[in-house]
Amino acid sequence: MAPRKARTGRRVMAQVAMVMNLDKCIGCHTCSVTCKQVWSNREGTEYVWFNNVETRPGQGYPRTYEDQERWKGGWERTRQGRLRLRSGSRAGRLGKLFANPDLPGVEDYYEPWTYEYKQLLDAPAGDDMPTARPVSQLTGEPMDTITWGPNWDDDLGGASEHGDKDPVIAKLRRELGTKVRFEFEQSFMFYLPRICEHCLNPACVAACPSGAMYKREEDGIVLVGQDQCRGWRMCVSSCPYKKVYFNHATGKAEKCTFCYPRIEAGQPTVCSETCVGRMRYLGVMLYDPDKVLAAASVADDRDLYPAQLDVFLDPHDPDVVRDAAASGIAPDWIEAARNSPVRKLICEYQVALPLHPEYRTMPMVWYIPPLSPVVDALAGTGFDGEDAGNLFGAIESLRIPVEYLAELLTAGDTVAVDSVLRRLAAMRSYMRGVNLRDERDADIAGEVGLTAGQMEAMFRLLAIAKYEDRYVVPSAARADAQRLEDTYIGPGEGAPAGCEGAPGDTSDPVSDGRGAKVNLLNWDANGRPDGLFPPRTPGRVSGGAV
Repeated sequence: MAPRKARTGRRVMAQVAMVMNLDKCIGCHTCSVTCKQVWSNREGTEYVWFNNVETRPGQGYPRTYEDQERWKGGWERTRQGRLRLRSGSRAGRLGKLFANPDLPGVEDYYEPWTYEYKQLLDAPAGDDMPTARPVSQLTGEPMDTITWGPNWDDDLGGASEHGDKDPVIAKLRRELGTKVRFEFEQSFMFYLPRICEHCLNPACVAACPSGAMYKREEDGIVLVGQDQCRGWRMCVSSCPYKKVYFNHATGKAEKCTFCYPRIEAGQPTVCSETCVGRMRYLGVMLYDPDKVLAAASVADDRDLYPAQLDVFLDPHDPDVVRDAAASGIAPDWIEAARNSPVRKLICEYQVALPLHPEYRTMPMVWYIPPLSPVVDALAGTGFDGEDAGNLFGAIESLRIPVEYLAELLTAGDTVAVDSVLRRLAAMRSYMRGVNLRDERDADIAGEVGLTAGQMEAMFRLLAIAKYEDRYVVPSAARADAQRLEDTYIGPGEGAPAGCEGAPGDTSDPVSDGRGAKVNLLNWDANGRPDGLFPPRTPGRVSGGAV
């Protein structure tokens, strides 16, 4: 056998990633409802929300999921500089296989319920007003009271009673040595949509004893193999974001799939497609997988954000393009990475930040922190809320909001959050001059390290970007889906002559005449897809013979 040729160049991988602009989220929960209807509307998933929208400050879903001292999610760095799962060693997890103390209970999620609508509608006429009692969807028994729900903290509901249980608020109180008063929330509240982070270093995959959890090589999406899953639920406890759920009806783990059938067809995720605020962006990131472990193992938590930035590669670099092609990445994916809005927001403009990088999972759903609460608070004092000088001063003075955002997005590094907020504030002031006075003040852009051209391009992307600019899903995925469609053999292929589906027979209502099925994932809902309906026979109309 000939000796194997030594590989030259770096290894390159591609990941479909998401950025959410929190300044544009209006908390309507449309993304949650559409995701629920598509992916988790069956028995066993009543409490499951692959996508949920949280009001911050708040406890989140499940309650206090960010408290890793309690839930033991994510990774931790040992004194030797190595990473290990917070949930313990392999032997330790084996000992907890049948009694895992680190699992959230139904009280940490909520007991899903419905109502006795039949009783309400079918009650006979009488002197009493019929009522629809809540009924547990888990036990089928009536519930006396409802004490928690999937979004109990919505719009700071119950903040006076539960607000101090927010793990980030509790940490700020410990570290700052001061009490965060809840008058603070009257001027600072924002919505945080959450899905699975599809991490580069996923703890759920590492913790799975059966190997059912895996990360797809072609696009980085993390999935659960239902045939391999044995329901040990180590993935649930090891995921620091608690975005893996246990289906009590099937005994299997389930999670956000990043709508991979749509991604494969070149379409955005359902939550992105239906987002009312148009605050989600999808695109491809090229990265060096050999740098992931070192980046996740840096000593200081506050260095994790810049370390992850260093993992990403520039698709405009000829060396990166050459190495990507050598690694088997299709040219369409490389081109999509060049045009990726996600890469622009993360690497070029540097206004997007990872959610809880201190978990060391290298998350791939990033967030643009909200500036609006700062602007609103400033305008409420009688000052111009969009003047650059006023805004920069307000960002410096509102230290508690910046520290809160830093605990969420940069492991406590307020400098990085302050830099992002300054860029967003500069963009508002710069574009106001353009729109109102047709003046381009390059000094405002230069003050935050951007050019005037970059400032205007960032504004177009964040404010008025069209559909095709927000969702750059590789066309190669669509081509692959089309090839699969063309090669899929429909029912009856090879059947005896004269039978339904035999060669030459076109009576199959889902056949396109070549024996291939019609892939409705590729249908844009316009027109009549060829092969979806049987061809019209002369002399016949719908409903019978002429």
